[in-house]
Amino acid sequence: MHTNKKICIIGLGYIGLPTAALLANRSYHVHGVDINKHAVDTINRGEIHIVEPELDTFVRSAVNSGKLKADTVPAEADVFILAVPTPFHHTDIPNACPSPNIDYVIAATRSIAPYVREGNIVILESTSPVGTTDKLAEVLAENGIDVTKVHVAHCPERVLPGHIMRELVQNDRIVGGITLEATNATAEFYRTFVEGEVLETDAKTAEMAKLTENSFRDVNIAFANELSMLCDQFGIDTLELIRLANRHPRVNILQPGCGVGGHCIAVDPWFIVDAGKGSARLIETARRVNDYKSEWVIEKVKNAALKFENENGCKPKVACMGLAFKPDIDDLRESPALYIAKRLNDELANVVCVEPNIPVDSELKTQHSKLNITSLESAMADSDLQVFLVAHKEFKDLEIETNLDFCGVLKK
Repeated sequence: MHTNKKICIIGLGYIGLPTAALLANRSYHVHGVDINKHAVDTINRGEIHIVEPELDTFVRSAVNSGKLKADTVPAEADVFILAVPTPFHHTDIPNACPSPNIDYVIAATRSIAPYVREGNIVILESTSPVGTTDKLAEVLAENGIDVTKVHVAHCPERVLPGHIMRELVQNDRIVGGITLEATNATAEFYRTFVEGEVLETDAKTAEMAKLTENSFRDVNIAFANELSMLCDQFGIDTLELIRLANRHPRVNILQPGCGVGGHCIAVDPWFIVDAGKGSARLIETARRVNDYKSEWVIEKVKNAALKFENENGCKPKVACMGLAFKPDIDDLRESPALYIAKRLNDELANVVCVEPNIPVDSELKTQHSKLNITSLESAMADSDLQVFLVAHKEFKDLEIETNLDFCGVLKK
């Protein structure tokens, strides 16, 4: 496949924009689409609206070369890539399992239907429940597309935030089409820019592979989080225990935290649980353990605040340190730290929040107006109790005594 092909990417977020910028720098003509007009305008200036190392350089180069243009509507192309959110439907029913929400995928598919032509490749990169790629093809057919003449496939993203530009190229990719021809055509497209191995399968297996990868991580994190709660009960240093246990040649326990967040690990296992109809017992238990860890953290902080009040005769000023779902990024999606901060803000008298990866005067204050967002320096100077929720590098050299460290950032 020649790199003068036209690419249309729907969704210019944490996956879509890096992919668009990478392909444009590989001489593809890329038409990026997003419903967020601010994001579109920012990209067309050669700037970025998200934080990701090296992304600004890639976007600036792509836009300046004329190879990347952003818009709010699709355009004709040879390859269409859908990189839109696939969240779940929240429920207020106690202990009910969340159900997958593929509304964005359906809407994106309908938006490209008028532009899809015979021989085009349509790729779903969004992590999705098993069967979503087939559903995408059904939607195209409902909108007048002869899907027997279009290559429809799933190729889930497998990148780590903070390393996306490198991993888009170096990581192996899994490609599964709804037909063998679709698999082959899509795999050949990825081989034009992926240095890792491109592994071919069918669409449902590709969908399940990504869900399996993230569920594996979730189960392992749940083990670490459950250990941390047991160690607190037993009076044992969790990190010391894990360090010693990991000296066994076949043991590799992960680090506990205040829960699990992000667009993948906190969401994808529910897709399996929902489809399993009671059969995915271990996966569901792990997901519930990780969600419960955030509730456990909230109770620990409230108890510490009450102890401070009893000892000092006044309510403490509490600083929630970190809001992102993992260290050294600005991504707040499904963040347990953000959830904990909001709950503490509602239930305690005086709470401030610090997120060093997002400017204090940014949209963060508008989107989460109830939170008192402040700088690291101000929080450290004015708070009585510091609650470390995310192991950002800015927190690692702090010398303090009054704190609750739920992410191991203060351990030397």
